[in-house]
Amino acid sequence: MLHLLQFLFLCLELSWIVHQCDAGHPTKPAQYQQLPSLREQASIEQAWRAERIAGIPALLRKYNVDAWLMIQREHAEDTIWWSIKNATAFDSHRRTVVLFHTNSSTTTGLSNPIVWVDNTDQVWPELRSTFEEHDFSRIVLNTDRNIAFAGGLHVGEYETLAEELGEMWMKRTVNEPMLAIEYVATRLDGYLPYYRKMQETVWAMLEEGFSHRVVRPGITSTEDLSWWFREKIQERNLTTWNQPRISVLVEDSYPGWEGTDDVIQEGDILHIDFGITAMGLNTDTQHMAYVLRTDQDLPEASAPQSLKDGLKKANRMQDIVLSNMKPGVTGNQVLQQSLDQMRSEGIEGQIFCHPIGDWGHDAGAVIGFLNLPEYVPVVGELPLFPNTYYSIELYAYHFVEERNETIRFRIEENAHWNKDTQSWQFVRGRQEKYHLIDKRKTFAGSLLVQSP
Repeated sequence: MLHLLQFLFLCLELSWIVHQCDAGHPTKPAQYQQLPSLREQASIEQAWRAERIAGIPALLRKYNVDAWLMIQREHAEDTIWWSIKNATAFDSHRRTVVLFHTNSSTTTGLSNPIVWVDNTDQVWPELRSTFEEHDFSRIVLNTDRNIAFAGGLHVGEYETLAEELGEMWMKRTVNEPMLAIEYVATRLDGYLPYYRKMQETVWAMLEEGFSHRVVRPGITSTEDLSWWFREKIQERNLTTWNQPRISVLVEDSYPGWEGTDDVIQEGDILHIDFGITAMGLNTDTQHMAYVLRTDQDLPEASAPQSLKDGLKKANRMQDIVLSNMKPGVTGNQVLQQSLDQMRSEGIEGQIFCHPIGDWGHDAGAVIGFLNLPEYVPVVGELPLFPNTYYSIELYAYHFVEERNETIRFRIEENAHWNKDTQSWQFVRGRQEKYHLIDKRKTFAGSLLVQSP
């Protein structure tokens, strides 16, 4: 079964390479992509899980530890649980204890991981016996104070563990956050064909939602449009981690997590930030749209040149960031090098890129934060890992002459690690042209339920 899945992955990969590009605005309209049935998805995810878990012993050896112990109870799971669980599992059952180790199961007879599911205290003598038999000297617990992915052991479980193991074994426990970070951050080769499908579906939603087929200037509100995207996500049998937030951009505005609630008018600059979730993967995308003015002597056929120049400036920032992203350098190093290059080119803006994968904001080095534009403690000092996906998220300031105001041109695209070029490249290109909304085009009935 695994060989068949690997063959299917290869076929999908080759198919996508033929018609997909890694940079620049895609030349063909996006089409909604059909993911496998839920049953097939679960089978594929299980194969991915097995491949990821098979690599844990090597990671343990890399970080010079013998075992990795996770303890959680239903509704109080360790953060790592969501990256190791079965595809059809939700919460953990009762108290679930998971122990990864470096001992070869072929010589010891131990499964890897060893899993106990128990709501009595029988797990503790069995755990102590396992420790005594194999004499683990360095046992990782997820107790880090700064990294969420390495700090998922709940206080009550930690205190219970300390009582049951005793001082000798607790002295052998260590905090090694890079273990959890590297495990969660690493993307498998088999992910990419499906991630491309997800990203094209995102673009298809954007191209449809930001069009005359959905938006009626003077009637449709940004809140109406946000709900259209929510319905479309559900309709495609997808879910979201980052709810659609649509804003009308005005001078130096940054609506943030709320978006705006404005009636969309001709001449508006629109912005969306949202992400979809499927097959244990997440996307995160920001695009911009423009509502053409049709009430002038010479109706607009495209966005004004100054808006095009602002988007082009943000695209240049994307180029700068990608050129500075190298495995092994820290997020702060990428940030500082990129900011220096922007200043030398006379570009003002802000960078806040993040890994993306199992989570929308995934494990790994962060490249800037909105509230920390020059230096990010802790997560900014982490090194970049290859085989990681990144959201290249940023904005450029640009003065819009037609409006006599400065706008933040906000864009975001997901990038994958290309082993051939040894660089991060966009999964489905990037936005270099505005989505244009033109009410002069035929409106064949409303696709949108308007607010009362």
